[in-house]
Amino acid sequence: MNGNWRVEGTYFEACTCKGACPCLVGHDPTEGSCDALVAWHIDRGHCDDQALDGLNLAMALHAPGNMTDGDWRVVVYVDQAASEAQHQALVRIFGGQAGGHPAMLAGFVGEILGVESAPMDYRIEARHQALRIGEVASASLTALEGQDGGIVRLSGHPVAISPGHDLVLARNEGVSHRGHGLDWEFSDRTASYAAFQYSAA
Repeated sequence: MNGNWRVEGTYFEACTCKGACPCLVGHDPTEGSCDALVAWHIDRGHCDDQALDGLNLAMALHAPGNMTDGDWRVVVYVDQAASEAQHQALVRIFGGQAGGHPAMLAGFVGEILGVESAPMDYRIEARHQALRIGEVASASLTALEGQDGGIVRLSGHPVAISPGHDLVLARNEGVSHRGHGLDWEFSDRTASYAAFQYSAA
């Protein structure tokens, strides 16, 4: 049983691709492989009668080639502010066991290197987003400036963490991760963010 659950909020992804990320349209990463930090902030959410409002979850991942070929290696970080029940609910939802869109994403994962509870500070300030995961990971990104000072959006992309929502294209000012063999630090590469909504049905 998938249960009664729903989560919605904002997510971002920041990776090693240069320029506009070709992974979003199913093409190969610009560097041959892709290292990325993906994070979700839940504004509102529940799993059965367990509230999930205000919690965060993140994944550090390595894709050895085209993202759609799968075989991703991932480390999962669950907000330390979560209770044990909330922790288990988040792992179940984002690990794909509860169905919905996360189950499709989980199908690309070849190996889970670790699932850790960690302090997480996810900040959203206008066109800027930032995340710190304890002492192991961090990311900072700002939306690209488009026509007449607006933001640059991408819609209809086939490889979507948040289907049905436009991506705001951004530049990462710095991304780092240390642990489980996924050790990297880079800046001035591609990033994006969007609203997300996942549910069991």
